[in-house]
Amino acid sequence: MATLSDSSTYASFTQAAEHPNSEFHVVGKLNKSKETVYDPHVNANLFTFYMVDNQGVEKKVCLAKSKPQDFERSEQIVIIGSVNGDEFKASDVLMKCPSKYNDGKPEATSAK
Repeated sequence: MATLSDSSTYASFTQAAEHPNSEFHVVGKLNKSKETVYDPHVNANLFTFYMVDNQGVEKKVCLAKSKPQDFERSEQIVIIGSVNGDEFKASDVLMKCPSKYNDGKPEATSAK
C-alpha cells in the first residue's frame, strides 16, 4: 500500500499546498503574460516562471535546473516537486511540445 509521503501523485497546486512535505506532479500551462527568469551567470541551476494548473490556480515555480530548450513553445507542462510557501519548488519538468504535424500538415512555423 502506498502513501502520499513515499510516492508522487498528480495533483493541483491547492492539493499540493495541503501537503507541503510531499512530492507531486502538477499539470498546467505556462503563463506567457508573466516573466520567465533564467540568468546562468547568476545561477545556472535556477529557472523561475509562472504556471497555471488545470484548476486555474497560478503559482510561481522555481525549477532547480537550467531552462529547458523550447520551453515557451510547450503546450502543457508537468512540474515535479512540492509547495514551499507561495512558491512551487520543482526538481524536474516535463513538457508536451507542439506536434511537428497537425492533421498531417506541417507546422506553420519557419524552419530553423
